[in-house]
Amino acid sequence: MTLKPLLRPRALVPGDLVVIASLSGPLHAEYEPDLEQAVGVLERMGFRVRRAPLLEVGRRRWWSAARPEEIAEEFNGLLRDPEVRAIVAHDGGQTVFGYLDLIDFRAVAADPKPILGLSDISLLHLALYARTGLVGFHTDVATPGIGGSWQRAPAARRTELEKLYATLLTGTEAIGTLPTGPAWECWRPGRTEGRLIGGVINRVTLVQATPFALPLDAFDGAVLFWEEAGVPASHLWTYLHVLRHAGILDRISGMVVGVPHEIAGLGESPSLREIVLDVLGDRAIPILANADFGHAGPNLPMPLGVRAGLDAGERTLTLLEPAVVRG
Repeated sequence: MTLKPLLRPRALVPGDLVVIASLSGPLHAEYEPDLEQAVGVLERMGFRVRRAPLLEVGRRRWWSAARPEEIAEEFNGLLRDPEVRAIVAHDGGQTVFGYLDLIDFRAVAADPKPILGLSDISLLHLALYARTGLVGFHTDVATPGIGGSWQRAPAARRTELEKLYATLLTGTEAIGTLPTGPAWECWRPGRTEGRLIGGVINRVTLVQATPFALPLDAFDGAVLFWEEAGVPASHLWTYLHVLRHAGILDRISGMVVGVPHEIAGLGESPSLREIVLDVLGDRAIPILANADFGHAGPNLPMPLGVRAGLDAGERTLTLLEPAVVRG
């Protein structure tokens, strides 16, 4: 299988319908206020907002919002509904692997829509990109992100994020250079350009062991971005070595590492920087680190498949293409 041509969704316009859906984990009662906050943010962006039926407090099956078959049925219905112009994941979780084989990929190709989210949702982005070329919107999820970490950020940051996300969904010109944070670090200087490919690193690694894997040529010249949360540091070392064994690290032209979140065992040694450089060895690619995406939030958007310019020495990441097209 070879890399599919890039498939950009139609740009949203004011009044378009955005649906928040439980694409993985359930909605717990204590997070209902956060979900309401997320609805308010999306409405301020100019969109109509609706909840999908499975997004209901108390509805759950094990660690999921419902059985994988039920989630797939609802998701496919949203993909086929011409009124729905974007889908925002309520949260991440551990369910997407259960329904990858039930997704209506023809519906995705027939009416491509932005699908927003991270964590388990990055698996959706990777599989949809592999099968259809769809741009994946690696962004904050609705409840713990837009309605959670955004609301704890300073007012100026919230305003910046709202404008950035609205532009990402509606603008047909390249966004340009993303806002640089003071904590961003250069781990290896250099400049490159390439398509953004990535997500939470365990999903990037695991999807390659399935029929929904990205073809290896998808990584040729790519800028690999990744983050992780809630695992031991040794797991990061292992995931990176899997990517090395798969030949992926020999194909990419640059790397952007997000903010690590609750990674046990990261200390003075090994630091995350030591782990990354240890696995990369003499691969002299630029590395930008501690960039503002990951489970710690809030997240800058990282549109998967879109061409980006990386200057690690200057600590900049620039989106060189739009994520959407005029309808």
